[in-house]
Amino acid sequence: MSKKTTKNNYCPIFFNVADKLCLVIGGGSVAEQKVRMLLKFNTKVKVISPLFTKNLSNLQKKGKIEIVPREYRKGDIDNAILVFAATNNKEINKVIKTDALSLHIPVNVVDDPVLCDFIVPSIVKKESIIVAISTSGTLPMLSKRLRKDIGTILSKDYIRYAKKIGEFRKILIEKIHDKGKRRRILSEISKMDTSDIVRMDMDTIKNKFAPDIR
Repeated sequence: MSKKTTKNNYCPIFFNVADKLCLVIGGGSVAEQKVRMLLKFNTKVKVISPLFTKNLSNLQKKGKIEIVPREYRKGDIDNAILVFAATNNKEINKVIKTDALSLHIPVNVVDDPVLCDFIVPSIVKKESIIVAISTSGTLPMLSKRLRKDIGTILSKDYIRYAKKIGEFRKILIEKIHDKGKRRRILSEISKMDTSDIVRMDMDTIKNKFAPDIR
């Protein structure tokens, strides 16, 4: 027998949105927040709203987003992979939800969790390191507090570590075809202090953990 499903049973997934169209319907401060979040991930952003903030207008002038200065129309979402309904009109938001549902496009309806297919977590992004935090919509203020705490913990050493070992992992994949051996090497690296790894150059890392690599 399958387990009973409940609302707010969110699955954390990192979704590649680079160069893909995401639609934000609404032009106020909340819509602006969604736009700024999406731009961090190199998304193609289109905003549909008869009115929009000065900051959104400036982003359009810089060529970072597209603005369609009118009300939402059926068909606007056809080519989007994600939709954010951020208008101040609940009826329009419901229409957007219905249209998105018919096209199997995930939609986030601001301030209406019941209509949301997904929610946006609090995000800590430092180069390749991304941490997403959520309380499943129950306590956003705690998510913000955790984001601040985690942002403090993620020092520059972690960023350098991720970059250096990420590069080394690519070398391992290219040079060592035995997956088990690669895992053992990376496991040994994970046991060392981050600061010790950061101080090593790439040749030292190779000689210490994979001396057979040339």
